[in-house]
Amino acid sequence: MQLEFLDIVIILSYFGLTILLGLYFTKLASKNLDSYFLGGRSMPWYVLSVSNASGMFDVSGTMWLVSIFFVYGLKGIWFPWLWPFFNQIFMMVFLSIWLRRSNAVTGAEWITTRFGSGHGAKMSHIIVVVFALVSVMGFLGYAFVSIGKFVETFLPWDISPNTYAIIMMVFTGTYVVLGGLFSVVATDVLQFIIMTITALIIGFIAIAAVSPEMLNQAIPENWDQPLFGWHLDLDWTGTLDAVNGRIIQDGTTLFGAFVMMMLFKGIFISAAGPIPSHDMQRILSNKTPRHAAMMSGLNSVVLLFPRFMMVGAITVLALVFFNDQLLAMGDNLDLELILPYVVNSFIPVGLKGLLIAGLLAAFMSTISSYLNVAPAYIVNDIYKRYINPHAADKQYVILSYLASALVLLLGIGLGLIIDTVDSITQWIVSALWAGYAAPNMLKWYWWRFNGYGFFWGMLSGLISALIMPLLLPNMTAIYQFPVILVVSTITSVIATLITPADEEEVIVSFYRQVRPWGFWNPIYQKVVTIDPTFEKNKHFRRDMTNIIIGIIWQVSLIALPVLIVIQNYQYLTIALILTLGCSYLLKKNWYDKLERY
Repeated sequence: MQLEFLDIVIILSYFGLTILLGLYFTKLASKNLDSYFLGGRSMPWYVLSVSNASGMFDVSGTMWLVSIFFVYGLKGIWFPWLWPFFNQIFMMVFLSIWLRRSNAVTGAEWITTRFGSGHGAKMSHIIVVVFALVSVMGFLGYAFVSIGKFVETFLPWDISPNTYAIIMMVFTGTYVVLGGLFSVVATDVLQFIIMTITALIIGFIAIAAVSPEMLNQAIPENWDQPLFGWHLDLDWTGTLDAVNGRIIQDGTTLFGAFVMMMLFKGIFISAAGPIPSHDMQRILSNKTPRHAAMMSGLNSVVLLFPRFMMVGAITVLALVFFNDQLLAMGDNLDLELILPYVVNSFIPVGLKGLLIAGLLAAFMSTISSYLNVAPAYIVNDIYKRYINPHAADKQYVILSYLASALVLLLGIGLGLIIDTVDSITQWIVSALWAGYAAPNMLKWYWWRFNGYGFFWGMLSGLISALIMPLLLPNMTAIYQFPVILVVSTITSVIATLITPADEEEVIVSFYRQVRPWGFWNPIYQKVVTIDPTFEKNKHFRRDMTNIIIGIIWQVSLIALPVLIVIQNYQYLTIALILTLGCSYLLKKNWYDKLERY
């Protein structure tokens, strides 16, 4: 594709601006580790929220979501539970508050507040670092695969997708290394603005180009129905036969069972708290626990509308105008190419440069977040903790630069051996997170759970996640989740019960500082003997009520922009009523009752 001069100027201007932002924030970020990785905990919560949302607004995820909505139609609104999307609701309601009270720099450092500094705590600390680095590598590989496919389609030079991906990742790594979290957040905000404009433009183009009658001629029966029964009841025969193979491959024929499994998995993973990545980093970067909760709440809103308007718009344009190209692929159907096809074909000169810059911005936002968080574990939790705890701040920051470069190289290496976005997505959200869920749930809610239980639970889960695809290659990743969860849970409990409890002083300190609800009564009794004024957390029922309301609220927010694009006004009215009603309830039962610090 031949880009016009104006499009090229817009794209190059954006790249230049991001480098300038990195240079501008270099001095602020280089003060110490707290400044480099947490922005000195000085940034407003709403800025961190937009940054976090931008980090999730990625090309890889957008490609995947477009393929999901293309295949499943309005039933696609349930698929974000696969991540699970509603972990933001759990964090909004209570987990961000609990996590921020720790005052830690990283998720691995947080372990010290829970398990102390004994042998079991050290083992736990190490396994969190290992898990964090493995998950970051997985996400970098996931992003690498999609950006190569995307860029190759619309840039005119004869370069391989992998070469394009390497160029983009190295460029992104440059401004991350320069400015730390300051530059990541600043560019994230810029990227989110660009992506929102991009999404609205594509949305209006789709509404103008595709009428409901045109869409109805391109879709199978029940594609426009969000509700479902036990069976999927979606047959692409005669429309695009190869899609039926994708449905079988996804293991979604029994759709009711699939959604129940996503919900089951999502509750366990969400209750465990955020994985040690950029999401946790943003929570720890807030000024107060209240701000951390508000950040997660706003993040559930700012992310959804523009992203899902873009997804819905690209999907309907592809359904109506790209059917011939998709048919020509035969059984080698590649739905991940829909996104660049739409950008190539529907966007006029000038706007195309903005859209391409926005989509590249989304990729860069995702990569920058992971490139900033992974070195925190290498420098803060390995080098500073075990090798040189008394080095100068300057030395730690220089090592952070080198660690960022190392993580970047490892992510590129992994990306070179991954086949598809969908394959790595399924492994990360099902197998890898299954090994994380059990020990990280138990650490919040059970006082007796100790560092040894955490270490062996995480290790058994991580090993199971790595070998399960080899042992059961034909089993869909989401159905591997219960097996890995059971292995990890049993290992966690046994290891805890056969080893001594953690030091009482550590457990008491954690309970007083974090104040979780759950099975903490023995520790509560000890705390009130020390501090008779201590108030027990009695908000379990209120929190669970807000979780249920919040999940309904979030699903309706996902559905709204898609329904606007496909012009389905019946379901749009229902989604709008649910959104407004849940917003009011959350305002009264969550926001008005947040603690002030």
